[in-house]
Amino acid sequence: MTNELPKTDLQRYLQDGRDALLWKLDGLSEYDARRPLTPTGTNLLGLVKHLSGVEMGYFGDVFGRPLSDPPPWFAELGADPVVDLWATAHEGREEIVALYRRAWAHADATIAELPLDAVGRVPWWPAERAEVTLHRILVHVAVETHRHAGHADIARELLDGAVGLQARNGNMAPGDAAWWADHHARVERAAREAGRD
Repeated sequence: MTNELPKTDLQRYLQDGRDALLWKLDGLSEYDARRPLTPTGTNLLGLVKHLSGVEMGYFGDVFGRPLSDPPPWFAELGADPVVDLWATAHEGREEIVALYRRAWAHADATIAELPLDAVGRVPWWPAERAEVTLHRILVHVAVETHRHAGHADIARELLDGAVGLQARNGNMAPGDAAWWADHHARVERAAREAGRD
C-alpha cells in the first residue's frame, strides 16, 4: 500500500458525497430546491451553498490557498452565521452549483498538490485544535459532506418521495410504493405500541 492510496480512498468518498448531494436537486422546481423543510430552514440548495463554503474554507484558507474570487457572502460568514445555508432570490441554482464545482476543483488541486501530512491552520477552531493535517481535513470534510447528503436525502423524500444514494444505485431495500406504505404502517404500529408502555 502506498501513501497515496488513503488519499485516493478519502477523495473518492468525498466525491461520492458531492455527487449524491447534487443528484438531490435533479428535476426540482426553483421553489422546491430552495424551500425550507425544517424549523431551522434546511433546504437543498442551501446545503449545496454551505458545502461550497466548507470546501473553500477547509481546502483553501486553512492551507494558505484561498480561492482567488470567492463569492461576496463568503466574507459575511462571521457576521451572519447562516448566510451560507440558504439561497437568496437573486442567487441562481446554476450559479450555486457552479460555485460548488469550482470549490471542488480548488479542493481537488489542494488534495493533489499537498501530502496528507501537510500542516494547515483552521482559524475558526479553538487554538488548541487549530493546527491540522490535510488528512484530518479530508476526513472532516468527507464526513461533513455525507452528513449533509443525508439531510438532503431526507429533504428530498419529504418533497416528492425520491430516495436513495444515487440515480443508478438507490441503495434502498427493494419495494414498490405499496410495499413502502405497508412498511411505514408497520413502523408506526410498533412506535404506537412502544409508546403505550
